[in-house]
Amino acid sequence: MRPHREQHLVARIGWLRAAVLGANDGIVSTASLILGVAASGAERPALLVAGVAGLVAGAMSMAAGEYVSVSSQSDTERADLARERLELATTPEAEQRELAAIYIARGVDAATAKAVAEQMMAHDALGAHARDELHITAMTTARPVVAAFTSAATFTAGAALPLLLAALLPMRWMAAGEAAGSILFLALLGALGAITGGTKPLKPVVRVVFWGALAMALTAGIGRVVGTSV
Repeated sequence: MRPHREQHLVARIGWLRAAVLGANDGIVSTASLILGVAASGAERPALLVAGVAGLVAGAMSMAAGEYVSVSSQSDTERADLARERLELATTPEAEQRELAAIYIARGVDAATAKAVAEQMMAHDALGAHARDELHITAMTTARPVVAAFTSAATFTAGAALPLLLAALLPMRWMAAGEAAGSILFLALLGALGAITGGTKPLKPVVRVVFWGALAMALTAGIGRVVGTSV
Protein backbone atom coordinates (compact mmCIF):
# COMPACT_ATOMS: atom_id res chain seq x y z
CA MET A 1 0.00 0.00 0.00
CA ARG A 2 1.45 3.34 -1.06
CA PRO A 3 1.92 5.88 1.75
CA HIS A 4 -0.40 8.90 1.68
CA ARG A 5 1.72 12.04 1.48
CA GLU A 6 0.50 15.59 1.78
CA GLN A 7 2.39 18.81 1.21
CA HIS A 8 0.67 21.70 2.93
CA LEU A 9 1.24 25.26 1.74
CA VAL A 10 1.75 26.51 5.30
CA ALA A 11 5.28 25.11 5.04
CA ARG A 12 6.04 28.01 2.70
CA ILE A 13 4.86 30.73 5.05
CA GLY A 14 8.27 31.68 6.46
CA TRP A 15 10.15 32.35 3.23
CA LEU A 16 7.04 33.44 1.29
CA ARG A 17 6.28 36.26 3.71
CA ALA A 18 9.85 37.55 3.57
CA ALA A 19 9.99 37.20 -0.23
CA VAL A 20 6.74 39.04 -0.91
CA LEU A 21 7.58 41.76 1.61
CA GLY A 22 11.05 42.27 0.14
CA ALA A 23 9.99 42.38 -3.50
CA ASN A 24 6.98 44.59 -2.80
CA ASP A 25 9.07 47.04 -0.78
CA GLY A 26 11.76 47.04 -3.46
CA ILE A 27 9.31 47.98 -6.20
CA VAL A 28 7.31 50.52 -4.19
CA SER A 29 10.17 52.33 -2.45
CA THR A 30 12.43 52.54 -5.50
CA ALA A 31 9.66 53.53 -7.92
CA SER A 32 8.38 56.12 -5.44
CA LEU A 33 11.87 57.52 -4.98
CA ILE A 34 12.45 57.77 -8.73
CA LEU A 35 9.02 59.34 -9.31
CA GLY A 36 9.59 61.86 -6.52
CA VAL A 37 12.94 62.92 -7.95
CA ALA A 38 11.53 62.97 -11.51
CA ALA A 39 8.60 65.15 -10.39
CA SER A 40 11.09 67.70 -9.04
CA GLY A 41 12.42 68.20 -12.59
CA ALA A 42 15.67 66.25 -12.20
CA GLU A 43 17.40 64.64 -15.20
CA ARG A 44 18.16 60.95 -15.79
CA PRO A 45 21.55 60.83 -13.97
CA ALA A 46 19.91 62.08 -10.78
CA LEU A 47 17.13 59.51 -11.15
CA LEU A 48 19.63 56.68 -11.55
CA VAL A 49 21.74 57.81 -8.61
CA ALA A 50 18.65 58.04 -6.43
CA GLY A 51 17.42 54.64 -7.62
CA VAL A 52 20.74 52.84 -7.04
CA ALA A 53 21.16 54.46 -3.63
CA GLY A 54 17.61 53.44 -2.73
CA LEU A 55 18.26 49.87 -3.88
CA VAL A 56 21.44 49.44 -1.83
CA ALA A 57 20.10 51.19 1.27
CA GLY A 58 16.77 49.39 1.06
CA ALA A 59 18.30 45.93 0.63
CA MET A 60 20.58 46.44 3.62
CA SER A 61 17.74 47.87 5.68
CA MET A 62 15.47 44.95 4.83
CA ALA A 63 18.17 42.41 5.68
CA ALA A 64 19.01 44.08 8.97
CA GLY A 65 15.36 44.60 9.91
CA GLU A 66 14.39 41.01 9.15
CA TYR A 67 17.41 39.63 10.98
CA VAL A 68 16.76 41.71 14.09
CA SER A 69 13.01 41.07 14.22
CA VAL A 70 13.21 37.34 13.49
CA SER A 71 16.14 37.01 15.91
CA SER A 72 13.88 38.46 18.61
CA GLN A 73 11.33 35.78 17.81
CA SER A 74 14.06 33.15 17.90
CA ASP A 75 15.29 34.42 21.28
CA THR A 76 11.77 34.17 22.68
CA GLU A 77 11.40 30.62 21.36
CA ARG A 78 14.71 29.57 22.92
CA ALA A 79 13.76 31.14 26.24
CA ASP A 80 10.41 29.33 26.28
CA LEU A 81 12.07 26.03 25.39
CA ALA A 82 14.67 26.49 28.14
CA ARG A 83 11.89 27.18 30.65
CA GLU A 84 9.99 24.13 29.45
CA ARG A 85 13.11 21.98 29.67
CA LEU A 86 13.59 23.05 33.31
CA GLU A 87 9.96 22.33 34.18
CA LEU A 88 10.20 18.88 32.60
CA ALA A 89 13.29 18.14 34.68
CA THR A 90 11.81 19.37 37.97
CA THR A 91 8.07 18.68 37.73
CA PRO A 92 7.51 15.97 35.09
CA GLU A 93 4.23 14.79 36.60
CA ALA A 94 2.71 18.26 36.45
CA GLU A 95 3.92 18.65 32.87
CA GLN A 96 2.34 15.35 31.91
CA ARG A 97 -0.99 16.45 33.42
CA GLU A 98 -0.68 19.73 31.56
CA LEU A 99 -0.13 17.90 28.27
CA ALA A 100 -3.10 15.61 28.95
CA ALA A 101 -5.27 18.66 29.68
CA ILE A 102 -4.33 20.11 26.29
CA TYR A 103 -5.50 16.94 24.54
CA ILE A 104 -8.72 16.87 26.59
CA ALA A 105 -9.43 20.47 25.56
CA ARG A 106 -9.10 19.35 21.95
CA GLY A 107 -11.78 16.69 22.38
CA VAL A 108 -9.88 13.60 23.52
CA ASP A 109 -11.43 11.67 26.44
CA ALA A 110 -9.54 11.80 29.75
CA ALA A 111 -8.28 8.21 29.75
CA THR A 112 -6.99 8.39 26.19
CA ALA A 113 -5.46 11.83 26.79
CA LYS A 114 -3.59 10.52 29.84
CA ALA A 115 -2.28 7.52 27.89
CA VAL A 116 -1.25 9.67 24.91
CA ALA A 117 0.48 12.19 27.19
CA GLU A 118 2.44 9.38 28.86
CA GLN A 119 3.55 7.98 25.52
CA MET A 120 4.44 11.38 24.07
CA MET A 121 6.45 12.26 27.18
CA ALA A 122 8.29 8.95 26.97
CA HIS A 123 9.08 9.46 23.29
CA ASP A 124 10.03 13.16 23.19
CA ALA A 125 8.80 15.21 26.12
CA LEU A 126 10.28 18.53 25.05
CA GLY A 127 9.16 18.10 21.45
CA ALA A 128 5.60 17.30 22.55
CA HIS A 129 5.38 20.38 24.77
CA ALA A 130 7.06 22.60 22.16
CA ARG A 131 4.52 21.54 19.56
CA ASP A 132 1.32 21.23 21.59
CA GLU A 133 1.83 23.80 24.36
CA LEU A 134 4.12 26.42 22.80
CA HIS A 135 3.08 25.88 19.14
CA ILE A 136 6.71 25.78 17.99
CA THR A 137 7.25 23.41 15.06
CA ALA A 138 9.84 22.84 12.35
CA MET A 139 7.61 24.70 9.87
CA THR A 140 7.07 27.80 12.00
CA THR A 141 10.35 28.13 13.89
CA ALA A 142 12.23 31.41 13.40
CA ARG A 143 15.15 31.42 10.94
CA PRO A 144 16.80 34.88 11.09
CA VAL A 145 19.54 34.30 8.49
CA VAL A 146 17.13 32.81 5.94
CA ALA A 147 14.69 35.68 6.46
CA ALA A 148 17.46 38.29 6.12
CA PHE A 149 18.93 36.89 2.91
CA THR A 150 15.50 36.28 1.38
CA SER A 151 14.35 39.84 2.08
CA ALA A 152 17.58 41.40 0.79
CA ALA A 153 17.59 39.31 -2.39
CA THR A 154 13.93 39.87 -3.20
CA PHE A 155 14.16 43.59 -2.39
CA THR A 156 17.07 43.86 -4.84
CA ALA A 157 15.13 41.98 -7.51
CA GLY A 158 12.07 44.16 -6.98
CA ALA A 159 14.03 47.42 -6.93
CA ALA A 160 15.88 46.49 -10.14
CA LEU A 161 12.63 46.63 -12.13
CA PRO A 162 11.75 50.34 -11.66
CA LEU A 163 15.46 51.15 -11.88
CA LEU A 164 15.58 49.47 -15.29
CA LEU A 165 12.60 51.56 -16.40
CA ALA A 166 14.38 54.73 -15.26
CA ALA A 167 17.39 53.76 -17.38
CA LEU A 168 15.43 52.93 -20.54
CA LEU A 169 12.35 55.14 -20.72
CA PRO A 170 12.47 58.41 -22.68
CA MET A 171 12.45 61.35 -20.29
CA ARG A 172 9.20 62.73 -21.68
CA TRP A 173 7.47 59.49 -20.71
CA MET A 174 9.37 58.94 -17.48
CA ALA A 175 6.66 59.71 -14.92
CA ALA A 176 3.81 57.91 -16.68
CA GLY A 177 5.96 54.99 -17.80
CA GLU A 178 7.60 54.51 -14.41
CA ALA A 179 4.24 54.56 -12.63
CA ALA A 180 2.49 52.26 -15.11
CA GLY A 181 5.38 49.79 -15.28
CA SER A 182 5.78 49.64 -11.50
CA ILE A 183 2.05 49.08 -11.00
CA LEU A 184 2.23 46.24 -13.53
CA PHE A 185 5.17 44.74 -11.63
CA LEU A 186 3.21 45.00 -8.37
CA ALA A 187 0.19 43.29 -9.93
CA LEU A 188 2.37 40.44 -11.18
CA LEU A 189 3.99 40.13 -7.74
CA GLY A 190 0.59 40.00 -6.04
CA ALA A 191 -0.61 37.31 -8.43
CA LEU A 192 2.58 35.27 -8.05
CA GLY A 193 2.46 35.48 -4.25
CA ALA A 194 -1.19 34.43 -4.22
CA ILE A 195 -0.63 31.48 -6.54
CA THR A 196 2.42 30.34 -4.57
CA GLY A 197 0.41 30.60 -1.37
CA GLY A 198 -2.50 28.68 -2.88
CA THR A 199 -5.11 31.45 -2.82
CA LYS A 200 -7.09 33.39 -5.43
CA PRO A 201 -5.08 36.30 -6.87
CA LEU A 202 -7.71 39.06 -7.11
CA LYS A 203 -7.60 40.40 -3.55
CA PRO A 204 -3.79 40.22 -3.20
CA VAL A 205 -3.35 42.00 -6.54
CA VAL A 206 -5.79 44.77 -5.62
CA ARG A 207 -4.14 45.13 -2.22
CA VAL A 208 -0.56 45.53 -3.44
CA VAL A 209 -1.54 47.74 -6.38
CA PHE A 210 -3.62 50.10 -4.22
CA TRP A 211 -0.98 50.69 -1.56
CA GLY A 212 1.84 50.86 -4.09
CA ALA A 213 0.01 53.38 -6.27
CA LEU A 214 -0.84 55.47 -3.21
CA ALA A 215 2.80 55.54 -2.10
CA MET A 216 4.00 56.53 -5.56
CA ALA A 217 1.35 59.25 -5.92
CA LEU A 218 2.17 60.81 -2.56
CA THR A 219 5.92 60.76 -3.23
CA ALA A 220 5.49 62.25 -6.70
CA GLY A 221 3.30 64.97 -5.24
CA ILE A 222 5.88 65.85 -2.60
CA GLY A 223 8.63 65.86 -5.25
CA ARG A 224 6.64 68.24 -7.42
CA VAL A 225 5.97 70.62 -4.50
CA VAL A 226 9.58 70.60 -3.34
CA GLY A 227 10.92 70.91 -6.88
CA THR A 228 8.68 73.91 -7.53
CA SER A 229 9.62 75.68 -4.32
CA VAL A 230 13.38 75.14 -4.59
